[in-house]
Amino acid sequence: MPIKLIASDLDGTFLAQDNSIPESNLKAVEAIKQKQIPFAICTGKSYALSRDVCNKCDAQYGIFGNGTQIIDLKEKKEIFHLCLSIEEIKLCYEIAKKYNLHIHAYGDNFIITEDLKYLDLYNYVMFFRSEGTVLGKYDSKFNLVLTNQNKNGFSFYIVKDFLEYLSEYNLPIFNILLSSDNDLSKIKKELEEKTNLSITFCSKRWYKDPIINKEYEYISIAPKSIGKGYALNILKDYLNVDTNDILSIGDNFNDIDLLKNSGVSVAIANAYEPVKEVATYITQNSANNGGFAEAVYHFMS
Repeated sequence: MPIKLIASDLDGTFLAQDNSIPESNLKAVEAIKQKQIPFAICTGKSYALSRDVCNKCDAQYGIFGNGTQIIDLKEKKEIFHLCLSIEEIKLCYEIAKKYNLHIHAYGDNFIITEDLKYLDLYNYVMFFRSEGTVLGKYDSKFNLVLTNQNKNGFSFYIVKDFLEYLSEYNLPIFNILLSSDNDLSKIKKELEEKTNLSITFCSKRWYKDPIINKEYEYISIAPKSIGKGYALNILKDYLNVDTNDILSIGDNFNDIDLLKNSGVSVAIANAYEPVKEVATYITQNSANNGGFAEAVYHFMS
């Protein structure tokens, strides 16, 4: 069966644990290009946060924000995007305050938070540690501190009141993350019962994140029906590719619907067990050791 589209997650799949790209993966990307097979990055991060990796691997397409945005990277054209309404954002904020959860949100080229703590702290460290950027401009109305933009034009907004700031400026938000050191399964269930939003669980447990040295869980909240699998279906129609001809690769819970919507689905060796259960193939190599490359060579030859 010929593969006509390859879709891969980033963290824990294409990227090693230290956020580097294994050399074997870059060579596999070159092999994909030689075969003239479209390659799509599928990540929970926004495009601005993923731009450097997309450029390094010369990805042709990108699914960002767990499916809230799809971009034709070569044509520099947005194929699809969908944002949360202010009412939906308010509901998420109320849940966060009720359970003392950390909340941050992604726009196209910014993160907004009340305190850098989990994945937003990870992204801040990754983006600004090499640029020497420090917290800069201060806005007394909202007790807002803005970082200087990094080289990709990405900014972090650290505000006193998350909801007040978003309400005032009506910023376009692709998705919201609720994070905690504690188990979030009951909160995920409550959100699913109270809303018709797309609720995706992700885990950073069983290893300490090497950037912020912390284990945690988070829930990604996006507009109704949105997910990596939903976005992959939009992309396959855009490319006129059949589901059976798609190879997808992932490791975390938010990759499950991506794998389910592909003819060939691969779980990296370090993937969580529920991801492995839906995969047609499990690599012997982890993300650190080129599991992505193993999957590509196994099914593309």
